[in-house]
Amino acid sequence: MKRVSFYLLFILALYGWLLWMLIGGKIVLPNEDVKLALFCSISGGVGGLLYCLRGIYLNASVFQRWNEVWLPWYFLRPFSSFICGAASFLFLKAGLIMLEAKQVESPSNFAFYAFAFAAGLNVDKFVEKIEDIAQVTWGIKKSRTAMKDSQDAKSEDTLP
Repeated sequence: MKRVSFYLLFILALYGWLLWMLIGGKIVLPNEDVKLALFCSISGGVGGLLYCLRGIYLNASVFQRWNEVWLPWYFLRPFSSFICGAASFLFLKAGLIMLEAKQVESPSNFAFYAFAFAAGLNVDKFVEKIEDIAQVTWGIKKSRTAMKDSQDAKSEDTLP
């Protein structure tokens, strides 16, 4: 548990350093879209880290059910959250996900950051939503994992 906590705090420090370098202009990016995409990726990553740190707290302290079998999840979750943050930027920028009903001339980037944070915080629901959009927009079927999750959820609804 200690090494997972250290690892997650290290990744958080890495995200913080990257933000510091970007804000300070020490890392030069080709345009504002790339910068916004990177900020969204970091926001998603931070959301995932928060979820992992909360998981450590709950499983180690509150419920006292820490299990080493979850180590891969703790080590990989920050990266999947980072990627979901980037994907949230793409879907927002493409107009496939709308945050506001009315068109704003100069939308705030904070909406992008907040959505990316939420995408990183709840990767499973975000991926499920993206699969729904892909199915409706392009006719791409949901993955077997998503279909199994839907069936599991339906069977849980029928339990007493």
